[in-house]
Amino acid sequence: MSKKIKIDFVSDVACPWCAVGLGGLLTAIDRIGSEAQFEIHMQPFELNPDMPKGGQNTGERLMKKYGFDQARLQENRKVIAERAAAVGMPMHQTEESRSYNTFGAHRLLHWAGTLGQEQQVALKRQLLKVYHFDNYDTSETDVLVQAAQDVGLDADAARDVVESGRYTDEVRAEQAKWRELGITSVPSVIINDKYLVSGGQPPEAFEQALRQVASET
Repeated sequence: MSKKIKIDFVSDVACPWCAVGLGGLLTAIDRIGSEAQFEIHMQPFELNPDMPKGGQNTGERLMKKYGFDQARLQENRKVIAERAAAVGMPMHQTEESRSYNTFGAHRLLHWAGTLGQEQQVALKRQLLKVYHFDNYDTSETDVLVQAAQDVGLDADAARDVVESGRYTDEVRAEQAKWRELGITSVPSVIINDKYLVSGGQPPEAFEQALRQVASET
């Protein structure tokens, strides 16, 4: 009987390294195949909870936050795009790319999680594409509803979740829980409530960690 492994993927749609990390994790899970059974949960974390309506220019925000110059910014984007492409996560950041609020996206992901793991993972992948490749505003209802519809979820139900504010308390509670557990950066991948893999790791790192956990008695 294959080992059951629980994975909490703590991340933000706004985080490009989270796209790299999710792609690496899913690639590793594909490689392991039926040797283990995986229970995956997408957990919320907001990098920019105070992001204003309409967002901010991403390049300007990063240069101010991290002290990047233009050359460093371009090199950083190139590295992330290459790493993301290698694990099937499309990314296209330009001088016009903007950063947007993601709280509604987290509420929609919580809803997708009530439908099933497959639905939640599919929506997470789509929202990362919408944010980092299409650069659509994830605070806009129509953008979130279209993302849900694009992965086969009910558009009317998705719109109701976004417009009603449903799952606000649940998402706030989850965010507080992970902060209290010491999670301050993303992606943070917690395996079986015990092991932590931090950052946008390549598939090999995730595969090694998951195989090690699976081998434990």
